[in-house]
Amino acid sequence: MKELRVRDLMTTQVVTVKPTDTVKRATIKFAVDNIAGAPVVDNRNHVIGIITEHDILDLILRYQDRLDAEGNPNYLLAIPLDGENVDEEISDANKAISEMKVGDIMKRSVLSTTPDAEIVETLRDMMKMGVNRVPVLEQGVLVGVISRADIIFYVYKKKV
Repeated sequence: MKELRVRDLMTTQVVTVKPTDTVKRATIKFAVDNIAGAPVVDNRNHVIGIITEHDILDLILRYQDRLDAEGNPNYLLAIPLDGENVDEEISDANKAISEMKVGDIMKRSVLSTTPDAEIVETLRDMMKMGVNRVPVLEQGVLVGVISRADIIFYVYKKKV
């Protein structure tokens, strides 16, 4: 029986972001493309980091914690980040979050794999490191992404 490889399951239409993109732009891409994270690439499509929902939500909570510490009773998530707000502190925080660059909050240490890697070994690494998606590189260039969701879908796709 042939060993299953990353190339057999990976997604090749990869949504990426640039380190100079704003958090607002990345968040909109996540929502529009229904994804929870994306590789951050340079102009040659080399992966230089990764950004996830977790990174963005953690940023929002850090700003919320500052507001709480200052005694502001309002919540950042009570209105959209680009919505109108009469509270100047909330507006300033929303603006700071929205305009922050992806490069400022992305993770620079990225687990990656190759198309020919065995899927079981890649899954083991993903589970051990607690990551949901792994960029797939060929000669240093991004060619796909393999995610836990890709693997779950494959496990049961023949049964649906």
